[in-house]
Amino acid sequence: MKIGVTSDGDDLTSYVSEDFGHAPFFLIVDYDTLDYEVVENEFINAEGAGMKVADAIVSLGIDAVITGGIGGHGYDILTKAGITVSFDEDGTVEECIENFKRRQERKKKFENMGD
Repeated sequence: MKIGVTSDGDDLTSYVSEDFGHAPFFLIVDYDTLDYEVVENEFINAEGAGMKVADAIVSLGIDAVITGGIGGHGYDILTKAGITVSFDEDGTVEECIENFKRRQERKKKFENMGD
């Protein structure tokens, strides 16, 4: 699984950005290994940045997005593409990924209980 995380900096110790469209960086993180690639946000100052960033994220084959905040248009673009969006996140990129992983594992556990 590939996770796109909005970030104020270019490594895992950076804080998750509060604004999806205007985040300076996106870290594309491998769910299992935490290996990552840094992508600069070329739309940071663009009008409609959230929608432009969402379209770009969809084209990268991302499975999930972690962000502090996201507008309705960007959220809709991502979810319609089948991308899980976790917003209202606070902390470092690494902390938020670990929290996301814990929630995903818990979700799987409860989904499998009915089997």
